[in-house]
Amino acid sequence: MSVARLLKPVVTGLGLLGLALTSAQAVEIQKVTSPGGIEAWLVEDHTVPLVAMNFAFKGGATQDPEGKQGLTRLLAATLDEGAGDLTSEEFQARLEEQSISLSFDTGKDYFYGTLRTLTATRDEAFDLTALALTQPRFDAAPVDRMKTQFLTGIRRSKQDPQDIASELLYKSLLGEHPYTWQTEGTEESMAALTADDLRAQFKRVIGRDTLMIGVVGDIDAETLASALDKTFGALPATSQLDAVASLEFTPGETVTGLLDVPQTQIFFALPGITREDPDYQAAYVMNHILGGGSFTSWLYEEVREKRGLTYGIGTSLAPYDAGGMLVGSVATRADRAGETVEVIREQLRRMAEEGPSEEELVSAKKYLTGSYALRFDTSAKIAAQLVALQNSKLGIDYFDRRNGEIEAVTLDDVKRVAKRLLGASAPTFAAVGPEASVEAVRKAASGG
Repeated sequence: MSVARLLKPVVTGLGLLGLALTSAQAVEIQKVTSPGGIEAWLVEDHTVPLVAMNFAFKGGATQDPEGKQGLTRLLAATLDEGAGDLTSEEFQARLEEQSISLSFDTGKDYFYGTLRTLTATRDEAFDLTALALTQPRFDAAPVDRMKTQFLTGIRRSKQDPQDIASELLYKSLLGEHPYTWQTEGTEESMAALTADDLRAQFKRVIGRDTLMIGVVGDIDAETLASALDKTFGALPATSQLDAVASLEFTPGETVTGLLDVPQTQIFFALPGITREDPDYQAAYVMNHILGGGSFTSWLYEEVREKRGLTYGIGTSLAPYDAGGMLVGSVATRADRAGETVEVIREQLRRMAEEGPSEEELVSAKKYLTGSYALRFDTSAKIAAQLVALQNSKLGIDYFDRRNGEIEAVTLDDVKRVAKRLLGASAPTFAAVGPEASVEAVRKAASGG
């Protein structure tokens, strides 16, 4: 479910640093440990007076209590809406006056924070971040304002084909697992949330034991070490998270929703692969060839270029903590939805049974290794990558290893993982559109 984020004050160019990178290897990462034992990964760059910090706590929307879906998302939206002696208006004014951008967000597995500041105001920025993380107010007015914003988005999503199809897909494939819960919750659950709920969830999710930090910019290791204790030292030592069950899949079903729209939205998915799986890089290369490579992928070529069935189609790996998925989506003319599904099924079958050519493999690896540096052209991207590496336990040397791992993928590796992921079960399809259209999808998905 997609809900518009509250706009925060930003500085033009904040997040851009003088990191003229030609490769990921140009990023030198330091492991910094504060006197209090808080660890962060740091990339120094003193060419521009800016600092970017990303951080994350384990425990996202999957930690919402039963019947209180949307609670962690509301927590993220209200954590910077007043803290300590500062009301919401005063806190936001302080950020704007100091050209500081501070925001929070949540995914399914993690609770995220981002800080962007000028060097001259970084002490104030760290102070305000610490205040938000230790003394949030959860005053009635900003909480109600955020709830109203989310409720508007939830109601709107009930008429959005993508939101409806996505929810149908996840529930069909994963049953009642917390990953199927919408991050913003339901209209009923969001409306019932209270400030007391937020305080209780804050105590459960925020703890130093799961904290991961990435910092990029105009700050040295000694200064950062002191700032880490200043910013995060007063947090509880441990969080109080519930265990999240491993994913159990029920693939092969076709689920549909009726909506009188000119295009039919189609999602499809299969059980995937986790990030620590030894086959992950091979699966990543395979997915690029199948549907992740935009203009060069099999699905793009067959569905759009040859048949004109859509403006765009793609697939991606979703390696959650509790299990992985391979997910794809396409929007097509309602009267050609069945044909679109037939083509998708054929490409999945072809990849599982035949796999790509050596030439396609070489081209995919060349693109994936050559484009990797684009992930490091801003401080914001680098800081986010530093946190992602820590969350995935990939190691501080992953930037140096990654392209070598991609280069090492062989054609046999790709064919093996394609058969493993695409040949073991039938895909789940979810379609939303007019009745004749979704019935055509049902027929095509069943091979009829």
